[in-house]
Amino acid sequence: MRADISSRVLYAFLALAELKHFTRAAERCHTSQSALSVMIKKLEADVGTRLFERDTRKVALTREGELFAEAARSLIAEIESAFDDMSDYVARRRGRVSIAALPSLAAKGLPEVIAEYAHLYPGVTVTLHDALSDQCLSLLRQGKADLALTAPGPNVAEFDSHTLCSDPFYVVCRDDHPLAGRKLAALAELAGEKIIHLAKSSSVRQHVELLLRDVPALHSGFDVEHLATVAGLVSQGMGISLVPELTLFQFRQIGLVAIPLKSDHRRPILLVRRKDQSLSIAAQAMLDLIEKRIRSD
Repeated sequence: MRADISSRVLYAFLALAELKHFTRAAERCHTSQSALSVMIKKLEADVGTRLFERDTRKVALTREGELFAEAARSLIAEIESAFDDMSDYVARRRGRVSIAALPSLAAKGLPEVIAEYAHLYPGVTVTLHDALSDQCLSLLRQGKADLALTAPGPNVAEFDSHTLCSDPFYVVCRDDHPLAGRKLAALAELAGEKIIHLAKSSSVRQHVELLLRDVPALHSGFDVEHLATVAGLVSQGMGISLVPELTLFQFRQIGLVAIPLKSDHRRPILLVRRKDQSLSIAAQAMLDLIEKRIRSD
C-alpha cells in the first residue's frame, strides 16, 4: 500500500502522542481541534489500524501507535536533517568545489582566490588540479572538476566558456644579454636567437610558434615541461625564452630579466564549465570570486 502522508500529519500525530490531549496538540500545530481529529482519522485509515485509544478522560497510543511513533520520529528526523543539510549547502557552510587550472594560474592568481574563498566559506572543501589544457578539459568532462581555467583549443567548443583575462608575452634572458636593457623587445630582434621552448603540448608553445612564425629564430634544442627548467637553462646561457606574464614569478632570480614583448598578441585565459550541468551553489560562489579577482587583475 502506498500512503500519501505529509510531514504536517506526522507532526500532528507526534504532538498528540506526546501531549495526549487534542486541544493542546491542536494549539501546538496551529490548527483547530476538529482539523486535527480529521488528520488523525485519515492517518489511521491510511495505515489500516487504530493508533490511539480515546475516551472522555484520556488519549493514549495503542501498541501499533507506539510502533508507528518510532517510525514517525525517524522520518521527521530525516526530513529535518535533509533541510538542515540543504540549508548548509545554500548558505555555503558545506559543499565541495573542484577546479582544474593551467600550472601558471594554479601557482599564481588562484591560490589567493582560494585562500579568500576558504576564509569566506570555511566549511566548503576546495580541490585544485594543476594540469595542461587538455587535461583540464578531461577533468571537466569526467565530472572531476566543476570549473577549468585554461587556454583556447579545439576541444573547448563542447563546453561553455568565456575569456577571463589575457596574458601578454615577455622575453626572458640573462641580465648580460644585449636585450636586457630594453624597455620593450621587438619580434624582429629575436632573429638568430636560440629559443628555449616549452613542450609542444603546452598552450604557451602554441602561442610562441605563432609569434615566431615570421621570425628566423633558432631552436635551442630544448623542449621542456616545466618553467623552472626554462629558467635554469636561460640562467646558464643556453638561450632565451618567450613566456606569458602570469609565469614571470618563475623567473624572479638573480641574473635574469623579463622584457615586455612589443606585440598585440596575447594568450587568452578561458573560464570553462560544462554545458549540460548547472553549478552547485558552492561552485557558483567560486566562479563569481574568480571573475571578481582575476578578471580585474
